[in-house]
Amino acid sequence: MSLPTGDTEVPEPSTADRIHSLLSTTSSLTVRALGEHHHLDTQVSVHGSRLRLRAALDDPLTTAAVGAAEGLAVVLDVTDIAPVAVRDRVRARLTLAGRLWPAHLTDDGLGVHLRVDVAHAVLATPYATGAITAADLALATPDPLARYEAMLLTHLADDHAEALDVLTRLLDPAVLAHAPEVRPLALDRHGLVLRLDHSHGHRDVRLVFPEPARDTDDFGHRMHELLAAAQYGLPVHRR
Repeated sequence: MSLPTGDTEVPEPSTADRIHSLLSTTSSLTVRALGEHHHLDTQVSVHGSRLRLRAALDDPLTTAAVGAAEGLAVVLDVTDIAPVAVRDRVRARLTLAGRLWPAHLTDDGLGVHLRVDVAHAVLATPYATGAITAADLALATPDPLARYEAMLLTHLADDHAEALDVLTRLLDPAVLAHAPEVRPLALDRHGLVLRLDHSHGHRDVRLVFPEPARDTDDFGHRMHELLAAAQYGLPVHRR
């Protein structure tokens, strides 16, 4: 098994891919329009640079969209919350601007699908802020693990604490000073992020898979490779 060293650039999803994944997995968002905030509990489907949401027929946002002949200018706010309980659980905040249009009634006739034509979006994390255009989003692809991330992370945290202990052997000993609590914070096809929680703060460390994971089965293989690297002292990308 060949593993990369820790000196080259660490691979991770692009801003556009992260935004696509976040939109595809969110179950709620806030729509700002005409000076009002509308909270929607809805799945989001991404079609190129267009989004589709669901709202109630009598929702004020639906009424406003129907009455806007040239589309309703909107800003969407989505918050990415870590599925595992850690300090500062907000992993990212997405702000997306575009125009909203009524599309068609839902199959059950109780709601309406709304279309958002994306203009641009900004993704802010504790470490960086990235901006994309509609063209960037149209070319993006969701991470193959995104829909399963919450399940995989909570399973790792709740049922495999011993594996987390083994993975800490891959970390610089300096970051383990003061015996931090180690929790899984995030994952994608490129790797796993661990949260090191101290009484005085926290630090996040990214461990990169030897190869990107194609699906959940492949993720299991990649994790076994990381654990083997930790057990046998092999080098691994980290940041």
